[in-house]
Amino acid sequence: MNELRRVGAGVVTPLAPRRHSSSALVAFTRLELNELLQSYGKGVAEGEWRDYALDFTPQAAVFSIFRRSAEAAMYQIEKRPSLAQRQGAFSVVDQRGFVLRRGHDLSRVLLALRPVRRLK
Repeated sequence: MNELRRVGAGVVTPLAPRRHSSSALVAFTRLELNELLQSYGKGVAEGEWRDYALDFTPQAAVFSIFRRSAEAAMYQIEKRPSLAQRQGAFSVVDQRGFVLRRGHDLSRVLLALRPVRRLK
């Protein structure tokens, strides 16, 4: 079905039919997203994080955590199904691009975001 687009002063031209992309986007499941948001909520409650973003591509789904909106992401939690059989689909990457933790279980991978508590 063609859609219409308004061009100029009242001139309407038909749009080309939408084509579905040949590759589907990778996304987080509802349970994975719930785990991500619970972990993010703890960081917000501690005053460490203030913003997040979600990105979906054919290769990966990325949950980015920001200290401030205008800065680069502090952490990125990636889901890459192509790595599921090897190293694990989930990974936590820091601001410099280093992989902090990688694995098959998201809840264990998210432990990399918890600060290490040291006794005084």
